[in-house]
Amino acid sequence: MKQPNCMVAQSGGPTAAINASLAGVVSGVLASSRYHTCYGAVNGVLGILNENYIDLTETFAEPAELEKLKSTPAMYLGSCRCKLPDYKDDDSPYVFIFHQFAKLGIQAFFYIGGNDSMDTVLKLSDYAAKIGSDIRIIGIPKTIDNDLYATDHTPGFGSAAKYIASALLEIAHDTFIYAVKSVTIVEIMGRDAGWLTASSALARNSYNSAPHLIYLPETAFDRKRFLEDVKKQLSQRNNVIIAVSEGIRDKTGSYITSSKSAVDDFGHKQLSGAGKTLELLVKENIGVKVRSIELNVLQRCSAHLASKTDLEESFAQGEKGVALSEEGITAAMVCINRISNHPYTVSYDHAPIQSIANGAKTIPKQWINDRGNDIAPEMLEYLTPLIQGEAAVSYANGIPSYMNVSHLDHA
Repeated sequence: MKQPNCMVAQSGGPTAAINASLAGVVSGVLASSRYHTCYGAVNGVLGILNENYIDLTETFAEPAELEKLKSTPAMYLGSCRCKLPDYKDDDSPYVFIFHQFAKLGIQAFFYIGGNDSMDTVLKLSDYAAKIGSDIRIIGIPKTIDNDLYATDHTPGFGSAAKYIASALLEIAHDTFIYAVKSVTIVEIMGRDAGWLTASSALARNSYNSAPHLIYLPETAFDRKRFLEDVKKQLSQRNNVIIAVSEGIRDKTGSYITSSKSAVDDFGHKQLSGAGKTLELLVKENIGVKVRSIELNVLQRCSAHLASKTDLEESFAQGEKGVALSEEGITAAMVCINRISNHPYTVSYDHAPIQSIANGAKTIPKQWINDRGNDIAPEMLEYLTPLIQGEAAVSYANGIPSYMNVSHLDHA
């Protein structure tokens, strides 16, 4: 009989903390009396379909390497955006995947990712139930969008929020030096939920009130009202800084910048240019100096500005996933419960994957102001603990020193 082993993979968009969750899984396995080897599938479920694996228990046998992995951004195992078919329509990939599990003696599979990755966890769990497999399938959350149900917040979000707030503060310093009327629009990721854009408010301090306006997907965007807001701010100050989600939409529900034809494998519309659209709107209707800035991928993986809280919680959720599998839990995602803000305290649990996959948690309406152009104090209470602490990043020749990921650079 094969020794009991487990497997882990990463999927979706990268973050500054997803490798901390991976490190947590490996740590949990190394401390486990149940599992012998932890295999890492390279490039998500595609790694299983292509039989591309790394022995993580061997790779990270030294504690120093595991520590280095914690602070390495993006995905050590690589990623994919592979949507599995419904097994009722085509079960061939499922047959192959579970054959691989049997071949390698896999008793637990951990998938680290966001909404679309939890769809994969759900499908694999359903297929396992259909064939009577006792393999434990556990989702470990990850997404800077912070839009997964059943958990207070997601690994990766705190670090992205810290980067966005820092960037907004630095943009403010850059902008305030000119004594001319100007508008700066900062476009921030967020298709259906505005958590990241809301975090820009963390840039405010005793001398800086920017961003002066914040627009989120949770409220209908009105061009006329937007111009009124900007004009009012310009009557009070020289430099107006605006934070806007890429996914803002009008009262009909249409994204102001969506393509009519471009969608990804999961059916999500490809968005671009919300900032540029508003830049042109200001230029044509107000006539002041205006520019737009798109933070783009920079907000996802800036490990040099990672939140220590985020990394510690991400690691703990990886370890929790292993513990849950040892308890016999399956078809579930690790979740985090907030117990208190003062002092900030959390606990770790799990929730059934059926209640999480293919949903998007949005900001509560009461956390947005009545005019829809700023956040309420409750939002700041929620956000502030998540960006606390600085990560310990090692440097070589003046730049951060991360894990070697040359195994991902192949044709």
